[in-house]
Amino acid sequence: MTQQSPETLDFLRRRRSRPAKTLSPPVPGLDEVRDLLAIAARTPDHGKLEPWRFLVLERPALERLAASVAPHGHMVGIEEEKIARMERQFTEAHLAVVVVASPKPSDKIPDVEQLLSAGAACYGLLIAALAAGWGANWLTGWAMHDRGFVEGALGLTERESVAGIVHIGTETAAPPERPRPDLDALVTWVEA
Repeated sequence: MTQQSPETLDFLRRRRSRPAKTLSPPVPGLDEVRDLLAIAARTPDHGKLEPWRFLVLERPALERLAASVAPHGHMVGIEEEKIARMERQFTEAHLAVVVVASPKPSDKIPDVEQLLSAGAACYGLLIAALAAGWGANWLTGWAMHDRGFVEGALGLTERESVAGIVHIGTETAAPPERPRPDLDALVTWVEA
């Protein structure tokens, strides 16, 4: 049996994302962000392909993205409220990390496993930020699934996609606890 960490288990039992709109400065500095990313990069990665990469969005980049949301949204016919919500995600943010799913050609590792590895990197970054004492939240939104937007505004390639945006900052309000899944409705014990 490997070394136990009751503190880690307790942290994971109590883990709660902080709403992105409640995060404010200060945000982690360059060295701390690099440390959080190093932790996130320790994600399960079948084949050691590193099928993800990180885009660290500081305030000027977030402002640029916010300004590009409405013109693109109007061009592709997105509802006004969805456009406004996506703009707010960037205008209210002070630091965010886009986790880009970047699958590598492989005869052995299917794209779905590589995408799951990128999702695990999102969760690893979220957990690392929360464990370091920051508020953090994992979001996406319509623009993150729009090919024209992600290729034009974020520079993603044709094979890449956004696995998630992890917002990181100082928590300004403690989130209320929310209902958790009913394990009895979700778990099937297979005995044979």
